[in-house]
Amino acid sequence: MHKAGFVNIVGNPNVGKSTLMNQLVGERISIATFKAQTTRHRIMGIVNTSDMQIVFSDTPGVLKPNYKLQESMRAFSESALADADVLLYVTDVVESPNKNADFLEKVGKMNIPVLLLINKIDQSNQEQLGQLVETWHNLLPNAEILPISAKNKFGIDMLLKRIQELLPDSPPYFDKDQWTDKPARFFVSEIIREKILLYYDKEIPYSVEVKVEEFKEDDKCIRIRAIIYVERDSQKGIIIGHQGVALKKVSTEARKSLERFFGKKIYIETYVKVDKDWRSSQRELDQFGYNPE
Repeated sequence: MHKAGFVNIVGNPNVGKSTLMNQLVGERISIATFKAQTTRHRIMGIVNTSDMQIVFSDTPGVLKPNYKLQESMRAFSESALADADVLLYVTDVVESPNKNADFLEKVGKMNIPVLLLINKIDQSNQEQLGQLVETWHNLLPNAEILPISAKNKFGIDMLLKRIQELLPDSPPYFDKDQWTDKPARFFVSEIIREKILLYYDKEIPYSVEVKVEEFKEDDKCIRIRAIIYVERDSQKGIIIGHQGVALKKVSTEARKSLERFFGKKIYIETYVKVDKDWRSSQRELDQFGYNPE
């Protein structure tokens, strides 16, 4: 009998959801950096075997929205509660268990299997962990609690085994050779955005969106033209840097990562444009794909 199902990963920002997703899927699907709000979309990663298909879904960290983009990110997280066969609620050893209590309440009312994953246990000790398990058991009595370290791959095999046991009998939802629901262009923009998150300080990365204008692929190489959108002229100057040095660094690092990701030679051109208040305009957000429908 064939098993298949949707396994959705939710939780607060910075608890390690994207690192976990990458360990489970075995592809570098979700950009994982040390900055909160890295994941802005809902991204699917598909694991196939002869008798099983697991459709993992990474979502943005749950947060109280301050502007339209965050409202859209919150909607992606909420939508993950609606269509899961198994829910992975990720927390870690440092965050307060009652953070975002209203979202937790929704998780508590779900009548599908919920696996509560306490991540980063390498940063804790046995006593602290025992207290945390007890606290979480009181908060989500129906959830099954599994301590893990996504970064060190501890507990990942056990988690996968448990997911397989909980999956419903079903034919596959996607072609067996498919490993994500996102097009190639999506990963180009995510990888460029990751480099911006790594190389620029403070609020700059959160004011940035990347749009791939051109993606031409042949047997040997891929030619890419991408536009980096910012909200203000001052941000444009920072992204480009003195004599274009900063933008060149981002492009070079993105090209290296893209060559690893696609396994082909990459030629990339990047430009910077100002688009005031794109984070607050629904029309702009729809253009950038922030529509959870």
